Amino acid sequence: MKIIDLYIIKKYLGTFGFMLGLLTIIVLVIDVQAKAPRIESNGFTVTEFLVNFYPYWIINLIITFMSILVFISVIFFTSKIANNTEIVAVISSGASFHRFARPYLMTSSFIAVIALLINHFVLPLANIKKNELEPYTYSAVNREQFTGSAEVSTQLSKTEYIFIKSYNKKEKRGSGFIYQKFDKNRKLIYQLNANEFSWEKTKNHFLLNNYLEKTINKDETEKLSNGNSMTKSFGHPPEELFPDVLLGQNKTTPELIKFINREKEKGNANLNSYLNELYQRTSMPISVIILTILGLSLSSQKKRGGLGLNLAIGIALAFVFVFSFEVLKVVSENKTLTPLFAMWLPNLVFGPVALFLYFKRANQ
Repeated sequence: MKIIDLYIIKKYLGTFGFMLGLLTIIVLVIDVQAKAPRIESNGFTVTEFLVNFYPYWIINLIITFMSILVFISVIFFTSKIANNTEIVAVISSGASFHRFARPYLMTSSFIAVIALLINHFVLPLANIKKNELEPYTYSAVNREQFTGSAEVSTQLSKTEYIFIKSYNKKEKRGSGFIYQKFDKNRKLIYQLNANEFSWEKTKNHFLLNNYLEKTINKDETEKLSNGNSMTKSFGHPPEELFPDVLLGQNKTTPELIKFINREKEKGNANLNSYLNELYQRTSMPISVIILTILGLSLSSQKKRGGLGLNLAIGIALAFVFVFSFEVLKVVSENKTLTPLFAMWLPNLVFGPVALFLYFKRANQ
């Protein structure tokens, strides 16, 4: 059986590698052609993006569609060997279906471990590079959300808040700055206003221009002071004080967990998008094993429709499975489902189905 094991592993990895390369080339060519006008209209060249953007974008693409590629690969090569009656020959020689499935489980587990490592530690580093340039591939309206100015606010702690009338994320500067601090009875005790502010990265603090301080004493009297400029540190850089949807993608899992815990301590309840990112990093790789079992169960018997029917079923199920994650993200962000349940729901649904079909096939 060792020869059969090596044969199946080579078929599995070979087909998966071919599918991976084919998808990457096709999607890359289509994406570059579609985004080239926007890239050039923003002062960049396509060559710059091919060097500084697309290598990192491809890593994200591979991880996103890995489950689909694994599922289709398993169905493709398993259907071929089933149609050639190779599986019948192996089973007839005395080997059980469970023994025949072993190399499938070994290979899928190997791919899942690699995907886990990439998801938790490598992909966030790639996303940092990708997300720096990705806004310049968007339409003008969508790009403005990441490079333009907008009103923002944040909660530093249960008693501290910052409100900014106009903040530019790219330049890390803005106008209409207000910092407020309350006591335990929710009574305002300190307020700091500034006409303009900017982040000084080298010194790790904010520079506030034309500021006005107001301190409210216990006897309701107020103390006012003002000046041309002052420096202020709030403990974190602006990208963490005013996080966007991309921040979670840019952090390795230990960093992301630390960020989520810190936001919980501050009293921030809008963390579902970051929790979705955290839980999906594990649930998606585990789906590789589930879809391998499902693909093996569906395609290991010779059918009248042959390879075409198996592939049609496989592609349909794979896209339903993967894109259900995107739908459930939206549902979770609307707080209809908890992030943990939402990100594991596809596995909880497809896992029992895969096991049922597997044992049904094994007992035939």
